[in-house]
Amino acid sequence: MQGLAVVCVLCFFSFKDKWVLYECAVVHWFNVIGDAPDEDMGMWVVQPSFNDHSPDISVIHIDTIYHAAHLLPIYSTDPIPHHLKFYHSLDHFCAFYVNKFADHHAFKIAF
Repeated sequence: MQGLAVVCVLCFFSFKDKWVLYECAVVHWFNVIGDAPDEDMGMWVVQPSFNDHSPDISVIHIDTIYHAAHLLPIYSTDPIPHHLKFYHSLDHFCAFYVNKFADHHAFKIAF
């Protein structure tokens, strides 16, 4: 994806050290699946990254965040539970398409 990565921001925070303000985010990283976009959809596929069954989480400076990404769940043949809410999507689905059609100007750099 042209050197871009997908993360899920869990928390924004800031702190001062020697009178310098550092604005940061706690993020959960996503891995890109494959070396090219999906042939059928034309979009990159990502999945949450884990280290020994623990989420791959780190702190980054907010200046390294380029733009919001719109993730589309990759559905299976199983029905979606009626109790599933939109805010559970990142926990329920295993892989996602990075929607390049959500914002043409922001995503043309990666595609």
